[in-house]
Amino acid sequence: MLKKNDIVTLSVDGITSEGSGVGRFEGVAVFVPGAADGDLIRARIVKVLSSYCFGIIEEILAPSPFRTEDGCVAYRQCGGCSLRHIVYEHEVEVKNGWVVENMRRIGGLTPEILPPLPSPQSSRYRNKAVYPVRMENGELRIGFFAKRSHRVIDCTACALHPPEFETLLGAVRAYLLRFSVPVYNEERHAGLVRSVFLRHGEATGEIMVCLIVNGSAIPEEKAFCEMIRAASPKVVSIILNSNTEKTNVLTGRRCRTLWGEGGITDRIGALQFKISPLSFFQVNRAGAERLYDAAAGFAQLTGRETVLDLYCGTGTIGLFLAACAKEVIGVEIVAPAVENARENAKINGIQNARFLCADAAQAAAQLRDEGIHPDVVVVDPPRKGLDPALIETIAGMAPDRVVMVSCNSATAARDAKQFDALGYHCEKLQAVDLFPRTAHVECVLKLIKSR
Repeated sequence: MLKKNDIVTLSVDGITSEGSGVGRFEGVAVFVPGAADGDLIRARIVKVLSSYCFGIIEEILAPSPFRTEDGCVAYRQCGGCSLRHIVYEHEVEVKNGWVVENMRRIGGLTPEILPPLPSPQSSRYRNKAVYPVRMENGELRIGFFAKRSHRVIDCTACALHPPEFETLLGAVRAYLLRFSVPVYNEERHAGLVRSVFLRHGEATGEIMVCLIVNGSAIPEEKAFCEMIRAASPKVVSIILNSNTEKTNVLTGRRCRTLWGEGGITDRIGALQFKISPLSFFQVNRAGAERLYDAAAGFAQLTGRETVLDLYCGTGTIGLFLAACAKEVIGVEIVAPAVENARENAKINGIQNARFLCADAAQAAAQLRDEGIHPDVVVVDPPRKGLDPALIETIAGMAPDRVVMVSCNSATAARDAKQFDALGYHCEKLQAVDLFPRTAHVECVLKLIKSR
């Protein structure tokens, strides 16, 4: 039996969906963060469980052909990236393997597998970031949570984010120190400034700075706005978000504009979108274009269809499909996002789309009771996937096709299995990488009604 601090030689032959390399020693699986499939390593055992172990790399005896320099000083501590040590082309293949395996193992389904779509950019692609702010050991820290903890790694230079973010975070740090602004203490639920939330409109260049606070105001608001505006001329929106709850949820429900606009604008394809602090918008704009193109291909619209877009956010997918549909009905529970969706339809001159502010299950049931029978249903749920009752409601509306967009292929496979039991066969599957260097990947499924 392996014991803690044993040193073993491992041939790494796989990458888990959390980004750890996996090898076997005398039949026991050993998971090693930072290992690449194809590595030959010496690993120190750090944790022993009944049927597997965790280890750390002591020495790389022979590097994998897929290994590369990670290029980040915070990579080993930060909980954001987990695949920076692997060349990007191979990362895409690894992620595609996760998606296909989840469909087979969890869903028990064998759809046609389309080639995975990589992100157009593997760095500087993120248009959104939230940086927790804490005092630790008397030091002001702005950065990211360490892996599996709420300890903040002080890091404002991230290779996934626009370089302007680092400059703006420097201005926030200067403001906090200049005016001795108290920062949030999670254990005591005390202090004021919890996080800095930044958004960037890649196509327009616009930037939103949102300070998330445990209160309703900050000291010297005018000075704060002046310091932020001086840091970057691209800032068009400075917002205060109040989150006074003792919770891990990042943002509260109340926003107040301190200066400028109430949000930013960005574009996907030929469409322009207004984005408020609480609106969902894909973090990778160029990747989202590929994702929505894939969804449109699966929808097979001819201009005669009624499309129901559940979890529509700011209306991005539905409006993207509207030009090829008779009517689009979008549903979203976040009221500011619905306001953005309606405004986005108006901005883009789209008259065949309407948006409802409601829970997806309630809205689907309401439309069914009104006698509206969509030809195509598009769903883009959160990571937890779809509620079983909502799946039954969708199937009861008898659309010809269901297009599922998912950021969690495990829950997508589970949901596709329930759809299959209700007469909707998973015909096609495609992985789309919107989150390079991380252990996340999107996928699109085409479900068709059995004849």
